[in-house]
Amino acid sequence: MEAASAAHAHVEHPPEANRSSRVEPQLLGMLLFIISEVMIFGAFFTAYFFIRVVQGDPWPAPGMEIPTGPVAINTAVLLSSSLTMHWAQTSIKNGNRFGLRAGILSTLFLGICFLTLQVNEYVHVGFAPHDSAQGSIFYGLTGLHGAHVCIGLILLSMVTIRAFRGHFSAESHRGVEVPGIYWHFVDVMWIIVYTTIYIL
Repeated sequence: MEAASAAHAHVEHPPEANRSSRVEPQLLGMLLFIISEVMIFGAFFTAYFFIRVVQGDPWPAPGMEIPTGPVAINTAVLLSSSLTMHWAQTSIKNGNRFGLRAGILSTLFLGICFLTLQVNEYVHVGFAPHDSAQGSIFYGLTGLHGAHVCIGLILLSMVTIRAFRGHFSAESHRGVEVPGIYWHFVDVMWIIVYTTIYIL
């Protein structure tokens, strides 16, 4: 009888899975995903530096004008979204649900503004990806980053819905922290893209 009870208890409560890493699976998964995305961006940057450094072609190409003023404003918009994301993360860690909701909504709004301004830039920039190799790289890098912003906005939308349903607390906020890490990554990548494409 005792042996049967012990066997039954063993079936109901199996031992926890052994993990070789001390990092939580959600966080580890996001970090590995970010590393893979850095490699994708690296391929585009390799093409960019090949044209500018190896071949010595002018940047931008003759007849191609890249707007720097409006993009500087757009950069400020995206960097501000990193501050609001940090506000949301800090708020929920301190049990402040209002700060979480306000921070996430602000981040979502600023991200949408960034994409809207980027689309407006594409409409008025005056050249197409097939006009030159420089144009292809310009659209490739900025478009790749824009796609990552879209993914980030989808994640933030999910966090926003959960935040207004009261899913997060000071003790349980991994669902905010992991998308937040991705959003900060998107902002850092834009700084690199902006500096490389628009300033240098």
